[in-house]
Amino acid sequence: MITIISGTNRLGCNTLKIAKYYQKQFISKGLTPQLLNLQNLPENLIISDLYGSRSTEFEKMQTLVNNTSKFVFVIPEYNGSFPGVLKTFIDACNFPSSFYDKKACLVGISSGKYGNIRGIEHFNGVCAYLHMHTMPLRLHLADIKNELNENDELFKEDTLKFTTQQIEKFIAY
Repeated sequence: MITIISGTNRLGCNTLKIAKYYQKQFISKGLTPQLLNLQNLPENLIISDLYGSRSTEFEKMQTLVNNTSKFVFVIPEYNGSFPGVLKTFIDACNFPSSFYDKKACLVGISSGKYGNIRGIEHFNGVCAYLHMHTMPLRLHLADIKNELNENDELFKEDTLKFTTQQIEKFIAY
C-alpha cells in the first residue's frame, strides 16, 4: 500500500494540496493510496504518543504506517529544512518496524526558488537512519504559489511532466 504524507500540520497549506494532487494521480493509475494528513495528529502528541504510550487517535495512524510499504513524503521548507512536526510524527511511530526496509519518495516544496532542496537532503538522512529505501528521483517544487492554478492544481507543463515521471517510477520502484 502507498501512503502519501502531507508533511506539516499547518492549516491551509500548499503541502496538503500537493499531497492530494499526488493521491489523485495514483488513483488515475488504478491505485488506492492513503493520505496521512499531519493536521490530524493528536493535539497533545508530545505528551500522549511519544516514547511508547498511545492515544486512540494516533493508534489509527500507526496502523496505517504499519500497513504501508511505500511512502510519498510531501515536505515543505521550514527554516531551511523540514517541519519539526514531521520529525515528531516519525519519532512517535514504532521504531524500527514502522519504516524499516520500506520505500520512500520525496517531494520538496517551497515558496522560494529552491523547492526545499536542503530540507529534502536533511530528511533523506532520517530515511537512511530508518533503513528506508529512498527513490533517487526527488522533486523540488519551487515558487509553489505560482505552480498552482485557481483550482489548487498543478498546471505547468514541465511540472506535470516531472511529477508524472516521478509517480510512474515510484509505482515501478
